[in-house]
This record gives sequence, C-alpha cells and structure tokens, in this order.
Amino acid sequence: MTAITSTRTALPARHGLRDAVGAGVILAVGIGCHYLFPNSLSFLTMILSVSLLVMSLDLVTGVSGVATLGHAVLYGAGAYAAGIASVNGISDPLLLLLIGSLAGLLAGIVSGALILKGHGLPQLVISIALVQLGYEGVNKASAVTGGSDGLAGLSIGPLFGLYQFDLWGRTAFWLALAIVVVVAVLLRILARSPFGMLCKGIRQDPVRVRAMGASSYVTLLKMYAISGVVAGLGGALQAVSTQVVGLDSITFTASAEALVMLIVGGTGTIFGALLGTFVFMWFEHAVSAANPFHWLILVGILLIVVVLFAPRGIYGLGMRLFERKDG
Repeated sequence: MTAITSTRTALPARHGLRDAVGAGVILAVGIGCHYLFPNSLSFLTMILSVSLLVMSLDLVTGVSGVATLGHAVLYGAGAYAAGIASVNGISDPLLLLLIGSLAGLLAGIVSGALILKGHGLPQLVISIALVQLGYEGVNKASAVTGGSDGLAGLSIGPLFGLYQFDLWGRTAFWLALAIVVVVAVLLRILARSPFGMLCKGIRQDPVRVRAMGASSYVTLLKMYAISGVVAGLGGALQAVSTQVVGLDSITFTASAEALVMLIVGGTGTIFGALLGTFVFMWFEHAVSAANPFHWLILVGILLIVVVLFAPRGIYGLGMRLFERKDG
C-alpha cells in the first residue's frame, strides 16, 4: 500500500519536472534562435504560430483519436477574425488575440459538432468538406476578407503600449515565444488531467467509456472547442505578426501539412507537435532555398525516414532512448 501511494505521488512530480524541463528547452532554443538568426525572426514567429495549430490538432487527433483534415478552418477563423477586427479600428494586439481565440472557439464548436457525427473515413470526408467550404466562403466574401488578394491594412498598436511591432519582428517573436511556452505547458497538464484521460479512453475503447456512463460526443466536443481556442490563437498571432491575412491560412494544404508535422514530431505528446513543426518547417525552408527545383523530393525522403525509423515521431524516439538509458 505504501509503495502504491509513493508511486502515485512520484508520477505527478515526474510529469511536472518534464514540463518544467520542456518549457526551459523551448525558451533556451527560442533565445538561441533569436541571437543566431536575427534576420529570420519573422520566419521563426511563423513557426511558433503554426505550432499552435499543430498542438491544437494533437488534442483532437493524438489525444482524442478524432480523424480530421480540416483543422485549418479553426486557424483561419482566428486569423480572419483578428484581421477584420484590426481593419475596423481595434489595434490592441492582446485584444486581437482574444478575438481570434473566441473565433476559433466558435469554429471549433461548429466544425466539431459536424465532424463528430461521423466515425473514421466519414470524419475525414466531413473535415475536408468543411475546410473547402471555409475557403470558398472566405474567398467569396471578398468585400470583408479581401478574397484572393488577402486582407491587408491591419493596424497593430504597441504591445502593452510600449513595444512596437517593427519590421524586424522582434516584438512579435518574443510575444509568440511566451505564448507557445505557456500554451504548451497548459496543454500538457490538460492531457494528463481526468478530462484528458477520459478523451484518451474514448480513443482506445469508446464502447467501454459509454458503458461507464460518459458521453463520448459531448466530451470530444469539449476537447474540440479547447482545440479551437488554441488554433484560433495561432491564427490571430499570425495576423498580428505579419499584419496581413491570406487564403493560405484556411486551405486543405495547411491542414494536411499540420497533420504531417504532428506525425513527424509525435502524436499525443504536445511537445512532439511543437518539435515536429520546427523540424518540418525549418527543413522545408532550408532545402527549398538550397534546391528550389527538387526540394519536395528531399521533404518526401525525410517523411519516409521518420515514419520507418521513428513511428512514434522524433519526440517519441528521443523519449524512448532517454528512458532506455535512464533504466
């Protein structure tokens, strides 16, 4: 009995230590990138904003087991909501991030309510249909969204009234880094909470969960709503940092690439989603600059290598090696 109690006490402490170490690593890498690549801060900020989309996808796919290829709808909802609000006179960046998060929440509830009506392949079909509808809707509403030309003319005020969003992207980068660190730790805690464990249970055995009296649909819809908040925050961050919103933020390609980044990093870990985003986008950026004609071949080779030799993703492979060494 004493051994069981000590084990239960040790697990939260161990998880908390991993979260603290993970947050420290993210901060250290972010600070290092800031000084090593001072001319690439805008690109690094883009990586951070997209990582919020991928982490939100990890909540519904990695943690909850929901198949979706339409998650860019939530990201695009946040981006366009923040952009439209800015064009219409709201300039406070934190308020714009809040507006984007609320738009992502609404999009998450609506899209989740539809996607969760299906199972397996029907879920994928519904999600693809939703992202296509979202794309066409935004494109047709060009009077408000800018259509294919994009939404420009965003006016972003200084952060806390002190720090301007300059051309070098310094303020946007530090804001994005702080948001990603906080969100990553909070989502890790959420995934380990009773609610997160219930979602994992639904992924593994939905019949048993229903037999216990829990509603799979309502539970997953709540997780989808939380995912929408995170994805909408990422979209709003992209709008605030670039001061322009384009159709590329709400495309099927964006959804598919987010899923690829999640697989590269490792599903169900949150930190893996962040790592996968960084590795994939940085590798894609580097090889496309080095070989603009055949870079897609190199990206394809990377994906094949990861899937064959690290089926749990790069983060999963690293944790397995660390645990083997620790043991």
